[in-house]
Amino acid sequence: MDGIVALWKERGMTSHDCVFQIRKLFKTKRVGHTGTLDPNVSGVLPICIGKATKIAEYMTNAGKTYEGEVTIGLSTTTEDADGETVEVKKVDKTFSRKEILDVFERLTGTIEQTPPMFSAVKVNGKRLYEYARQGLEVERPKRTVTIYELELLDDREWFSGEFVSIPFRVVCSKGTYIRTLAVMIGQELGYPAHMSKLTRTASGGFSKTDCVTLSDLSKLAEKNQLETILFPLEQGVSHLPKWNISDKVAEKVKNGAILEKPIDWPENDRKVAVFYKNRLMAIYQTHPTKQLYIKPVKVLTE
Repeated sequence: MDGIVALWKERGMTSHDCVFQIRKLFKTKRVGHTGTLDPNVSGVLPICIGKATKIAEYMTNAGKTYEGEVTIGLSTTTEDADGETVEVKKVDKTFSRKEILDVFERLTGTIEQTPPMFSAVKVNGKRLYEYARQGLEVERPKRTVTIYELELLDDREWFSGEFVSIPFRVVCSKGTYIRTLAVMIGQELGYPAHMSKLTRTASGGFSKTDCVTLSDLSKLAEKNQLETILFPLEQGVSHLPKWNISDKVAEKVKNGAILEKPIDWPENDRKVAVFYKNRLMAIYQTHPTKQLYIKPVKVLTE
């Protein structure tokens, strides 16, 4: 079977756990997820099966949407609610709605983040969480990410208390650490902070309403109906520009040919999904050295 499972990952499971379970249910090794979700985070985790694994990287690059909560007044080792307390500074002021919205505005757009020590980023061939578990702190490379939208999910005009919890929704690029974003919100407000809740509500073109749970999949497997919940490959590239081709061009694309760039080709060298008779055939981009031509980066015909 080839296609995409829109999985709702429940808290307590790793993304790898989910892949392992789906390999068993679908009886295939060709399974891959499209962006790790921490064990304590629930939400949308699209999983590619069979030929769909070839487009997993393009789904990973698509934007993601989260609903979370930042708690002001306390920071932790992991930047979320699971870590040990690092600093407590009880809030001794009242934040206005405008003050919080101004912070959200400053953090919208292109920003730099330093990955948390408890993360899977590699430094000198070793993952940061391995250093952290040994009590070591190493220099971490900063990364540039994009916050497309940062919305306050609370209609209060004033926020006060010893610890202030602020719910939010964020639409962001690949590689964004929401834990770190929560810490940055606290820094902007002048207090330690951590991410106290998080759910991923959309990823890779899929939302919660598209999803099934592992329990749902087990029931479908018992009835031999797993194929009924698979989304086609085409759904996984719905965020990419689309180019429909003719019979003549389709034969060339099938063979991975370099082609003359069409007049209406998108600017800025974006990846483009090539369709023939409503089926995804390949992913093309502008040729890196011959700007009047396009070349395949992935051919999906077999």
